[in-house]
Amino acid sequence: MKEQLLEVLEDINPGVDYENCTTLITDRHIDSLSMVALVPELEDTFDIEIPPVEIVAENFNSVDAMLSLIERLQEEDLD
Repeated sequence: MKEQLLEVLEDINPGVDYENCTTLITDRHIDSLSMVALVPELEDTFDIEIPPVEIVAENFNSVDAMLSLIERLQEEDLD
């Protein structure tokens, strides 16, 4: 799943050290335009729906945070 996420991120905004950066939003590696492209791509790739309330910096500041969000949304969808 991590490899898929890294591919999506690299397609949207190449050249960022996504694996080690924990300030993707804070340092504007992912900005509002990137987010507009990223959210639907994540929804399609991981078969999830990201509610607007989940689109906050804490959920997108790092790859690990995004993976946690994706896993949580996938689990909630199973319930």
